[in-house]
Amino acid sequence: MTDAIQTLVESLQLERLELNLFRGITPDGMGPRIFGGQVIAQSLLAAYETVEERVCHSLHCYFIRPGDPRIPIVFEVDRSRDGGSFTTRRVVAVQHGEQIFNLAASFMAAQEGFEHQSDMPPGPHWSELPDEAEMMREFMKTAPEEMKKWAGRERPIEMRAEDARNYWRNGPKPAVAQNWFRCRTPIGDDAHMHQVILAYASDMNLLSTGMRPHGVHWQTPGFQSASLDHAMWFHKTTDFNQWHLYAHDSPSASGGRGFIRGSIYAEDGTLVASVAQEGLMRMRAKT
Repeated sequence: MTDAIQTLVESLQLERLELNLFRGITPDGMGPRIFGGQVIAQSLLAAYETVEERVCHSLHCYFIRPGDPRIPIVFEVDRSRDGGSFTTRRVVAVQHGEQIFNLAASFMAAQEGFEHQSDMPPGPHWSELPDEAEMMREFMKTAPEEMKKWAGRERPIEMRAEDARNYWRNGPKPAVAQNWFRCRTPIGDDAHMHQVILAYASDMNLLSTGMRPHGVHWQTPGFQSASLDHAMWFHKTTDFNQWHLYAHDSPSASGGRGFIRGSIYAEDGTLVASVAQEGLMRMRAKT
């Protein structure tokens, strides 16, 4: 197990402080603010600590304040309902005495029922594509030293995309994107942890799809972006040690916000999860 994966798996683990109260940490070198996928994953894990024999089928969350990676996060779980078919939990993440994030999640036991799904869109196979982390390291050679420190680290989620080489180049592009992704090393046999880490990875590269038509990216001078909310629906259990296709599109940007939809397919074409996110996308006013 590499240090990057060990740090990811360990950092997602929580310390129980009280019956419904948990504490999590952020690994060193992860950037100036906490990655949104981390707090999604840890909040889902906190909810799971209060749920027995049911699996999350959906979550809805809001990013309220930037997370501070230097201090722990406290997660408070509200056991909203334990019903005959569904279990509902609310999780509030707190730092410096203020909410930074909240999540609502619903859980249910496995059931048989109607089945249909959309087809996996056509596109290149993961084996034909470059590792996005390698492309990032190449582009980061001329970046500021502080950025090189966190952008050049080994990434726990392996990603491959057809236009990874053009990611940092300006110029409008269609508001659609695809990337293949998976955990770089084995996660283990716990199905809940595969789901938690899939939720972690679901926050990756989404907002950049909304940027594509406008020829901007994370380092465009004056550009400001941040995730505002995030929703995820889990359709099937899956093994996130295996490659998955993440296809997303951005049907709208307006009012300083961009909206992005995502579909996650297993390599065999099974739709395992759907995602929606709205994010801040605006240029800072000139002074």
